[in-house]
Amino acid sequence: MVRAGSAERARGGRFREVLPADEVLVAGLRSGDEATFVSLLDAWSGSMIRLARGFVSTDASAEEVVQDTWLAVIRGIDGFRGTASLRTWVYRILVNTAKKRGVKEKRTVPWTSVDPDGGPTVDPSRFRGADEGFPGHWREFPEPWVLDGELRQVVGRALDDLPERQRVVVVLRDVEGRTSEEVCAMLEISPANQRVLLHRGRAAVRACLETYFATSGGTA
Repeated sequence: MVRAGSAERARGGRFREVLPADEVLVAGLRSGDEATFVSLLDAWSGSMIRLARGFVSTDASAEEVVQDTWLAVIRGIDGFRGTASLRTWVYRILVNTAKKRGVKEKRTVPWTSVDPDGGPTVDPSRFRGADEGFPGHWREFPEPWVLDGELRQVVGRALDDLPERQRVVVVLRDVEGRTSEEVCAMLEISPANQRVLLHRGRAAVRACLETYFATSGGTA
């Protein structure tokens, strides 16, 4: 069994906590084990807040959505059947909770729309192919700029400007490192819809980055 609290290097150099198997986590939650709950809070709450923020208008609302989600998880864990991973089940609760909160704050477009949001597209050759490392991600990115605080602000503003559905998919895929299968399961959307949302969202972010690099002397 993998010890809770250990970590592995994830895509992009980030470290991601390695949790025990789902059956161990579920048993811990059902028995009221505080250590299990705390390990999940530490491992997932940050990404849950980022995801919730895609549906609601403020950071405070996103934090409340995550709190409500964890309460729903605790109350509903006995109903977990294991047909999806525990993470996917939790994130589905999060998405549904965030959507309900978002409806109170603004009108939302149905997630099942086949032609989501429109927007620019990017030449597919700019992304890595299926036989390359990290398929679907940018083929080139100026590594010296990655940790630059100003660049992070540019990317953050670009994400904030995306339509809600594009923003959520891009955050899950490119910030959280989720697979397309995980995103489809979490958001309950089709693979085709996920691809369109991701492509258009990436295109808009790429356009912002190209403008930034063109005016700052970097290259994209």
